[in-house]
Amino acid sequence: MTKADILNQENKLYGAIKESNIKVLEELLHDDLLFVIPNGDVITKEMDLQSYRDGHLKIEELNPHVEHLNIIDDTAVLTLTLELKGNYGGNDFESKFRYIRVWKAFPSGIKVIGGSGMILNV
Repeated sequence: MTKADILNQENKLYGAIKESNIKVLEELLHDDLLFVIPNGDVITKEMDLQSYRDGHLKIEELNPHVEHLNIIDDTAVLTLTLELKGNYGGNDFESKFRYIRVWKAFPSGIKVIGGSGMILNV
């Protein structure tokens, strides 16, 4: 697993988020994913996918900036800022977020196993 591999997976993830592409999200997210969303709730892969299926989350604009990327054996830890514009649960938002995402290599591919996101007050 190389930094280029992780950045490629990140780009796939950005596209899937923006397009609400459930099939690609299912492929990229590990079944045992745990993620802390900006309000502090912990969600699973199924909860995340359901927000897209139900149309609760719609992303109009997504501008990522990777800050750090460390590869440790078969795991990668990435921090990034992300400018997002969209709608969540019927409420429009436009904010800058900081994320940490953890990718791990498996025989079936490189998948997100965990992460967290928070709003930045800039």
